Amino acid sequence: MAILGILAVLFIALIVIVPMLEKSSVRISPETQAKFMKWVIPLIVILLVIQLFMYM
Repeated sequence: MAILGILAVLFIALIVIVPMLEKSSVRISPETQAKFMKWVIPLIVILLVIQLFMYM
């Protein structure tokens, strides 16, 4: 039951936050996006490896 509550809160937050972000004038430059992507992919790989070990 707790999982459904957490999912509901996340869904409502997405419904509220996404329109707010679309209306804001904050834009991220391509250089900043590239800098973020340089970190995101290795972090996802680390997360997957940790999850694999926890599953075993």
